[in-house]
Amino acid sequence: MAPRWTAARGRLAARPRYPQIVLGAALFGLFTTNWNVSVLAVVIPRLATEFAAPKTTVTWVVVAPLLAFAVLGPTAGKLGDLYGRRKVYLTSLAGVVVFAVFSASAQSIGQLIAFRTLAMVFGASTGPAGMAIITALFPRERRVQALGYWGLVLAGGPVLGMVVGGPIVDAIGWRWLFIPQVPLALLGLVAAAFVLPETARATSVRFDVVGSAALAVAVGSLLVAVNRGPEWGWSAPAVVGLFVLSPLAAIVFAVVERRTDHPLIPFAYFRRRNFAVPMLAQFFVNFAYQGGFVLVPLMLGEVFDYSSTRTSAVTVSRPLFYGLAGPLAGWLAVRIGERSMAVGGSALVAVSCVMLANVHGAGAEPLVFAALAIAGMGLGTMVPSMMATTTRAVADSDLGVTAATSQMMMMIGTVLGMQVGQTVQVAREPVSGLLGSYDEAFLLGAFVAVVGVVLAWFVRSSDRSGPAGVPAGGQSIATASISSRKSGEARPDTTTKVDAG
Repeated sequence: MAPRWTAARGRLAARPRYPQIVLGAALFGLFTTNWNVSVLAVVIPRLATEFAAPKTTVTWVVVAPLLAFAVLGPTAGKLGDLYGRRKVYLTSLAGVVVFAVFSASAQSIGQLIAFRTLAMVFGASTGPAGMAIITALFPRERRVQALGYWGLVLAGGPVLGMVVGGPIVDAIGWRWLFIPQVPLALLGLVAAAFVLPETARATSVRFDVVGSAALAVAVGSLLVAVNRGPEWGWSAPAVVGLFVLSPLAAIVFAVVERRTDHPLIPFAYFRRRNFAVPMLAQFFVNFAYQGGFVLVPLMLGEVFDYSSTRTSAVTVSRPLFYGLAGPLAGWLAVRIGERSMAVGGSALVAVSCVMLANVHGAGAEPLVFAALAIAGMGLGTMVPSMMATTTRAVADSDLGVTAATSQMMMMIGTVLGMQVGQTVQVAREPVSGLLGSYDEAFLLGAFVAVVGVVLAWFVRSSDRSGPAGVPAGGQSIATASISSRKSGEARPDTTTKVDAG
């Protein structure tokens, strides 16, 4: 059986369209992990009733997995870079299957929160590993097209989940959100095991445990403080302590990364414009984009008295157009460049926020629909372009942790955007009125998106077929640094050896 399996895999790898086949298998695996994410927010009242738990506790069914996804992303990406991306991808997808079974059989709200969080821990590993496999397999000039399809599934999966998940919950219960996930993920696991290429282990590089822990504490404490601040109180000792802990842990992370021979994220990359600037741009644009994720449904319900069904029908335009924009972005980026796509996409998000700040009276519904469609189109063109840019600024051996770092920056922007937007709206309501407070919150989002536009403008245009950020000899920064230290030579200044931005 094993020789036949190996021979069949070899024949598949020799096919001209093998990269597209790998892309399809990786995207199907991504779909099996993310299709039921968004619909969980809809069942919070039902879960609160069934488990006799307060809604503030039940919300952790959604919040805790997102925090795990953000905090553990870079660690998961680095594990794939070190121990083999295919191995990490398959292990992670298997973990999703196991905890989908556990989630479907949860007997308490605590169990459900724990199982969903553990499922997302594995899901956080699937994303960077799959993306790194794809970006390494496709030629550099075609990576943005592949990442565009990745964005299509990333946004389209939850949209499909919202469409079919609501009727499933109403008809046969919330546990059936997880039961279909098991056979789908198993099918994805078998397909990935057959299709995905083997990737080499970095046997000479050790995993940076201290740096990973410090980064997890820095990001996790910040996100928990921002998320829980409104409920616990911004001056509560726990919230203040978390805000203090976050920068302290970040300092520890920076010190450790500069001194270790095996950094989680090589700090020299942050001196490269086409690595650092896209990361920051994605943070700011996601801040603006995701701030509206919560504000728009609240505004439609509180100001215009929309029902849940009507609100869903209007707001579905945003993820729908996000998904449609991905493949289009890949096609256009090859012709006009990633920087132009990122600037244009970020500008569309800013325009969307301005449109939402002018939703008044009659004609609200078509204006909101159009504004959200523009926002989805904007982010759907910006993100693949910026992610493709960062992959060309690093060595292929660091693609996993690079993808995960982008994922982390976007998630931090998401959580901060949601919370700051709501905080501004609530704080300004006594002064500006209900509708006026929403206007001001959306204008803040527009301002933040403009910061993203400016940052995207400073991304350096580069030869899409040129080399990635690799020092002479094809080594990554970390490997070159280790080699130079062992030989007693000065550490190479890799930022000047290649035009990687």
